[in-house]
Amino acid sequence: MPEMRFRIRWPDGAEESCYSPSLVVKDFLAPGESYRLADFVERSRAALTLASDRVEARYRWRCSRAAAQLARIETAAASFAATAEARVTVDAFEE
Repeated sequence: MPEMRFRIRWPDGAEESCYSPSLVVKDFLAPGESYRLADFVERSRAALTLASDRVEARYRWRCSRAAAQLARIETAAASFAATAEARVTVDAFEE
């Protein structure tokens, strides 16, 4: 199963490299796009859940790295929740 990383930039300018066990992230996020914080979290949740579902269908276990990445995104996003108009930018995909 092809893995990928997607590089993002948080509202404070911090950059992060995120992991996905599937290329399905490309169906939910686009390089160069900026997403409202809540939208980014929802898109990431949908993409990483679907990616983990694909791993489970193939290997009979869920992807713990995808779950950990989603938890990291949710935790980081919570720190910006009070920031009006907070946005996350997807800088690039790395395959």
